[in-house]
Amino acid sequence: MKGFVENIEDMTTGNRSFRHVLYTGSHLQLVVMSLKAGQDIGEEVHPGRDQFFRVEKGKGKIVIDGKSHKIAADDAIVVPAGARHNLINTGKKALKLYTLYGPPNHVDKLVQVTKSEALASKEHFSGITTEPRVNGKSRNHSIAPNVPM
Repeated sequence: MKGFVENIEDMTTGNRSFRHVLYTGSHLQLVVMSLKAGQDIGEEVHPGRDQFFRVEKGKGKIVIDGKSHKIAADDAIVVPAGARHNLINTGKKALKLYTLYGPPNHVDKLVQVTKSEALASKEHFSGITTEPRVNGKSRNHSIAPNVPM
C-alpha cells in the first residue's frame, strides 16, 4: 500500500515504547511515543527540522526556548527548526503522543522501547524511506540524511 492510513489515536494510545517510527516519507516522518510518569524526551535542538507534537493522552509541559507551556490530551505543538525544546510528562500516568519531523530524523521503522535505549543509540535518518522505490527509482537519492539534528 502507498502511504499510511491507520487510526493514529489507537496506535498512539496503544503504544508502549518510548519511540516507535511508523512511517518515513521523503520530507516527513511519523513517530509515536510513550513517556512514563515524570519522564521527559530530553532537551534537544533540531537546526534543520521542524517538529509537530499531538498529545493523545495524559498531561505535561513543553519548554520551547525557555518558555514553559502546560499541555494535555488534544493539544498540538509546533517547534520550529532551531528551537531548544523538551517535553515532560507531569502526570501520574503515561503521556501518549505522536510527532511529525520534517525532514525525517530517525531510521525508518526504529523501535526504542526505553528512553535509556534511545539515549544509548547513535542512529540518525539514513535516507531510506518506508516506500524506497517509486517507478523503479530509489526515492532516497534526493534526500539529505545529514541535516543536523
